[in-house]
Amino acid sequence: MAHVKLADMSKTYGPIMYLKLGARGLLVASTPQAAYTFFKTLDSNFSNRPSCAFGTHAMYNSQDMVFGKYGKQWMLLRKLSNLHMFCGKAIEDWTNVRRLELGHMLQAMYKSSTQGEPVVLTEMLGYAIANIISQVAMSKRVFVTKSTESDEFKDMIAEAMLLAGMFDIGDFVPSIAWMDLHGNIKRMKSLNNRFDPIFKRIVKERITTKHERKEKPDLLDALIDCMDNNPLADQGVELTETNIKALILDLFIAGGDTTSGSIEWALAEMMINPSILSRAQAEMDQQYAETLRKHPSVALNLRESIEPCELNGYYIPKGTRVSVNIWAIGRDPNVWENPLEFNPDRFLTEKNAAIDLSGGSGNNFELKPFGAGRRICPGERMGIVLLEYILGTPVHSFEWKVPDGEKLNMEETFGLAIRKSVPLAAIVTPCLPPSAYAVV
Repeated sequence: MAHVKLADMSKTYGPIMYLKLGARGLLVASTPQAAYTFFKTLDSNFSNRPSCAFGTHAMYNSQDMVFGKYGKQWMLLRKLSNLHMFCGKAIEDWTNVRRLELGHMLQAMYKSSTQGEPVVLTEMLGYAIANIISQVAMSKRVFVTKSTESDEFKDMIAEAMLLAGMFDIGDFVPSIAWMDLHGNIKRMKSLNNRFDPIFKRIVKERITTKHERKEKPDLLDALIDCMDNNPLADQGVELTETNIKALILDLFIAGGDTTSGSIEWALAEMMINPSILSRAQAEMDQQYAETLRKHPSVALNLRESIEPCELNGYYIPKGTRVSVNIWAIGRDPNVWENPLEFNPDRFLTEKNAAIDLSGGSGNNFELKPFGAGRRICPGERMGIVLLEYILGTPVHSFEWKVPDGEKLNMEETFGLAIRKSVPLAAIVTPCLPPSAYAVV
């Protein structure tokens, strides 16, 4: 996989490497000091995302927040998202939504335990997190009951995550992109054609029912209102229905799969370390910090230079891509003692206790799973809350064991997020009274 190979190469060629991939230049940063260079020192210049086939063909020509170019339109989308979904007040306002969705998930786990069936964590997390995101963003549950339609939507999200992380030669040799040698572009266009009618229908319904949420508008209401009353219209900044549809797709792809993947890795690591699982209730902060160190949701944080610049005496052309290898930094033996060991206690030491997961504060770059600087993940705060809350709830509510005769597979599969190659399936045993699993 790319992040593993690049980490190996950095041991030979140094913390910052320059590679020529087809027509594209690529810088690779593999240490905290190198990450500091691009996330802090040169942040303003490396604040673009590189153009790619997925952004073009699946994400409405990069009219979203993840793949969009840095500028006034991008800042407007981020401001609205932060105000209505990601800031502290918004997260607090939607506490009851998280509680109810986790209640539904625990109830489903309890039912599986009484029937002796394994809990397939990926599936249950996917439904719960998608429902949390959809209620906060547009005041509706996308998965009310298990059905063919909900299964199809889940499969579409999985397909999007897979395609987003795929190598496409046209991204590096633009002159042959039209040939679609891997067949990826055809799949991306098909995926967009499946998503688009769904989001069109949602936006149309929302416009006609907007008055019903006058007292508590959600993110989608705010976006539609801004489309009609754009404060930056006089500056030539547009906010269109296409931007809105692309942003909704962002939330489900980037928000759901990354969080559920981290939770799955955390539980898998604890299940092969039973002593850590038994202590988890007292040290949940250390559990998820250690999970994000060893298994970051996104291994390679990609950016692109807006203008030429100089780095350590070398000329870096405009349009040079940079990949900060978050995965390599989290496993660097010069930074972490026994980096391949899952050891939450490392964050209790004086050296590591001061490390802040937040990409927006501090000058230590040993652990930046959400990136840093201008293109830090906008859902960082919400992601931490969901990770802590959703991971803590099932850990406290059940005993977790691997089904008899099976061995836990800890291999990775690469996409936009790093997932387990084999989804976690576990036998759970309730450790609370049955009444505790009722949805109230």
